[in-house]
Amino acid sequence: MKLVVQVKLMPEAEQAAALLATLRTVNEAANRVSAVAFEQGVPREYELRKHTYAELKSRGLGAQAAQHTIKKVRDAYTTLKANIKAGNLGRPGSKRRRKAESKPIAFRPEAAQPYDDRCLSWQYDAQTVSIWTTAGRIRGVRFACSANGLKMLREHRQGESDLVERDGVFYLIATCEVPEEKSYEPDGFIGVDLGIVNIATTSTGYQAAGRDLNRHRKRHGDLRAKLQRKGTKSAKRLLKKRNRREQRHVSNTNHVIAKRIVAEAERTSAGIALEDLGGIRQRVRLRKPQRVTLHSWAFAQLGEFIAYKARRAGVPVVHVDPAYTSQTCCECGHVDKKNRVDQALFICRNCGVVAHADRNASHNIAQRGAVVWNAGRESRVPATP
Repeated sequence: MKLVVQVKLMPEAEQAAALLATLRTVNEAANRVSAVAFEQGVPREYELRKHTYAELKSRGLGAQAAQHTIKKVRDAYTTLKANIKAGNLGRPGSKRRRKAESKPIAFRPEAAQPYDDRCLSWQYDAQTVSIWTTAGRIRGVRFACSANGLKMLREHRQGESDLVERDGVFYLIATCEVPEEKSYEPDGFIGVDLGIVNIATTSTGYQAAGRDLNRHRKRHGDLRAKLQRKGTKSAKRLLKKRNRREQRHVSNTNHVIAKRIVAEAERTSAGIALEDLGGIRQRVRLRKPQRVTLHSWAFAQLGEFIAYKARRAGVPVVHVDPAYTSQTCCECGHVDKKNRVDQALFICRNCGVVAHADRNASHNIAQRGAVVWNAGRESRVPATP
């Protein structure tokens, strides 16, 4: 299982200038490669290398840096093609899709640049790195990370690391290949219903209310709008200072929720059943104010956090169809839109059971999880007569 560890670089002034110049140079080169790829109809990586490698070397890039720049561009076009094929950029002829297809992919000056072990080496005991730059290799660049992060780097770092710059601070994002625990045979499943009013509700009784987080997001949204309207230098400085603060808060909240759900499943030897919410933005029809809330909510992130933490702990995870889970009675199975009286109340029109709507949905998800798990374990080979 691939995980990443983010470390903060603490370079000296000259080292920081070299790192910044390197990022700008390689991304300028990437834009040039992207233009060539667009003109040539996005050839394969080998063909693209024949058209651009010599030019990149003349720009001062080393052999490995040039190879990584070309691969970065080719991977970006592969991702674009996959998004177009999946319909993530709209239908053929839509404005968003035409815009994506009508010009080369552009790379920001501070966009990430991959490094392999030939361009980057780690000194874990000294907590320093030696890294290639366009001004030559610089050594003794200090980095900082948590104790757990350093342990993971020592034991599991493998593959490339990405150098990025955010608001004048440099980070290395290192890939680690962490072995997964062998999953056990689950004794039932914990259903997890994801939502906005309640971030996560489980069939075992845990409920993560979204009231505080919603207030936090609204407060930050209102403040951003106020500062943007003001438009002064001071307002822009404050906007930059607060950049990504809300995102970090949401990520931390999702980590805490995911950790608790996985710990509960591990303690009770249960599996976890999650809703398959892929394409929810395209399926759901809401008014504009509700759309803003839905589209800015990190459903996918929380689901990914639960899934990867579960794999590390050996907890089985299944994804189920979320259709009608909020309208189905978990006791008798009766499906009726009127069963859900409001956001919080569920009253079955058939058997009369009264329950919290999200709790009822989580029980339905748990039941579907057991069905999916058993279906995957059943043999499809006809019995021998």
